[in-house]
Amino acid sequence: MHQLLNADDGGQTVLERVTDWGLIGLVLLNAGAVVLESVKSWDRRYHPVFASIELVSVFIFTLEYVLRVWSSAEDRRYRRPWLGRLRFVLSPLALIDLLSILPFYLSFGLFDLRILRVVRLFRVLKVARYVRALHVIGKVIRRKRAELLVTLGVLGLMLLMVSSLMYTIESEAQPDKFGSIPDTMWWGVATLTTVGYGDVFPITPAGKLLSSVIAVLGLGLFAIPTGILASGFSEQLHEQHAADAAFSYCPHCGHKL
Repeated sequence: MHQLLNADDGGQTVLERVTDWGLIGLVLLNAGAVVLESVKSWDRRYHPVFASIELVSVFIFTLEYVLRVWSSAEDRRYRRPWLGRLRFVLSPLALIDLLSILPFYLSFGLFDLRILRVVRLFRVLKVARYVRALHVIGKVIRRKRAELLVTLGVLGLMLLMVSSLMYTIESEAQPDKFGSIPDTMWWGVATLTTVGYGDVFPITPAGKLLSSVIAVLGLGLFAIPTGILASGFSEQLHEQHAADAAFSYCPHCGHKL
């Protein structure tokens, strides 16, 4: 059962591929149902269909979750029967699995159904479990987490500095929009990301000059994480290809397997 639910791309059987793609299709069907259900006219007309999709999905996802928890002891990382299963339940992907079914059971309580309906969209995150290529993203982020954290720290420091400068320049001219540094941070985020919503903007010559410089700096600052991730993807794919090539030849005689 553990092999069926956690098969790798390279050695998947027909049954394993059908299981993965069937669950992916069910996740996407659920996402579409949640979106369409938010349209009042569609909800009134097709409510029985949406309810049926929800019931079938919750049954399948609950069964999948129970089987994953029970069979997790076959994984060497969760080898100890009860403690290992508890560790598996607290793992990120297992928590996503739990969040995908929890709204249905909580809906029988005193919870806001509108909030629970939106939380059901967490099921979309389950796709990351079935599409093995998406695992590369997690590996790249873990590999480059130190560089990414440094970059986020630099961006946060830059946001604080430019917001403080703009507050000093514009607070007297526009006290309603630049009345404090936290208020000014909204302008700083919109400018550093070069989005520029236009609801808050400087009107003094010094403020306009500073805003122009910051907008140009924002282009370069947000290119840094992109470069880090691109480098990480390149390194990860290179290592993966090297590992695949190593397993393609016999280590003793050198012949291709």
